[in-house]
Amino acid sequence: MLRANMYFAICCFAAPLLQAADSHAGKTFNVSGISLYYETLGTAEGTPLVVANGGPGFDHTYLHLSDVWDVLAKTRKVVLYDQRGVGKSSALRPGQSCTLRDQIEDLEAVRTQIGADRIDLLGHSWGGYLVMAYAARYPQHIRHLMIVDSAAPKFSDTIFLFKDVFPEGVEREDAVDFADTLGDKSAHQTQLREYFAMLFYSPEKRDAALAQLGDGGENVQVNESIVHDLDRYDLNPELAKYRFPTLVITGRYDMNVAAVVAYKIHKAIPGSEFVVFDRSGHMPFYEEPDKFLQTVEGFLGR
Repeated sequence: MLRANMYFAICCFAAPLLQAADSHAGKTFNVSGISLYYETLGTAEGTPLVVANGGPGFDHTYLHLSDVWDVLAKTRKVVLYDQRGVGKSSALRPGQSCTLRDQIEDLEAVRTQIGADRIDLLGHSWGGYLVMAYAARYPQHIRHLMIVDSAAPKFSDTIFLFKDVFPEGVEREDAVDFADTLGDKSAHQTQLREYFAMLFYSPEKRDAALAQLGDGGENVQVNESIVHDLDRYDLNPELAKYRFPTLVITGRYDMNVAAVVAYKIHKAIPGSEFVVFDRSGHMPFYEEPDKFLQTVEGFLGR
């Protein structure tokens, strides 16, 4: 995920984002002085699907709001992982680097760890930006690329719609800014719940997701480090160089990243496919799982 007002809290919560986040067993491995956690769903042979979650600073557990990954894992391995400094990956040590380059190399380390020369790669939200950058750096390892409700290739061009569509929610967020900045955990949780409440098209899906939201949150140190680093980059020139099948997905009612951002990404990538989910906000894999599965399976099968 991304946040429109980028993080202002000074505290970090390392607990899982979802209450039921520990139902999938995973492994850890060491690389470049850190420990990375990953989960492998399924045992089928063939090209694995690696998924990069949103943030920066969230762990992968919100992806388990949906069972689409378990369904996809019936015909291929699906690999989810926690990015450096979050979730079950090791915490950042004082002074330890956490940049876009680090995140790209960590993703490459995951690919090497699972022993796949080529992967199908899917990135959601901030993870969409990460997989675009990885694909520019390591195109030889990409079989298919899927970019889902992604941040803009120039991160500062990302268009947030919260204040225009949910002014009352933004006002409630702003009302606890001061307490959150002082490290008040209850204020931080209030902001996190307000933020999540604005991510959905369906009120029923929203309420079901909020019921599963745990006491965890984002790692502000990781978020601030990466967002600051992204000011140096513009991936737009790289997109025209892609020579692998690419699918760009957006929820029509994504407040976190306006649909026009996805459309511009699609137009910049030669031969890419563009699919809009008309009953989704920021997480079409959760709000329209059947269509999501049909779309992804069809794309990967071509």
